[in-house]
Amino acid sequence: MSRSMSFDPTELISYKRSRFQTRLPKDRLYTASHFWLWQREPSLWRVGITRFATRMLGEIVEHGFEVKPQQPIHVGQMIGWFEGFKARSDLYCMVDGIFLGENQAIDSDTTLIDKKPYAEGWLYEARGTAEPKSMAVEGYIEFLNATIDKMTQ
Repeated sequence: MSRSMSFDPTELISYKRSRFQTRLPKDRLYTASHFWLWQREPSLWRVGITRFATRMLGEIVEHGFEVKPQQPIHVGQMIGWFEGFKARSDLYCMVDGIFLGENQAIDSDTTLIDKKPYAEGWLYEARGTAEPKSMAVEGYIEFLNATIDKMTQ
């Protein structure tokens, strides 16, 4: 059962802390490393980075994957990289299972990662089990509050 990636405003939580604001989809799991996971169907995950992550990296100008479709993957494995105006970062896996492939749309338009991180700017899909420490949106909000508080002290 595949669901649409468009959002009803009632399915989003508005978040603002200090000078950072975003709207977080309620139907995602989030990780402490600022990834989100959306379960398209049982055991099929679409993975992306949060608006907070895109802000820390700056505009994404380039990316690459080091795994191929159908390869086994595990949580914490380095599977690629990002380069933004502010930083370069490794891309880590958030699913134990099989890598299904990257989002082809971001190959032709990398700005989707920044402009639409919770929709067309997703990174990859995988089949398996989500990162065991991933949290619901409410837990991620608490985590964001603590992270931003540390940064602004």
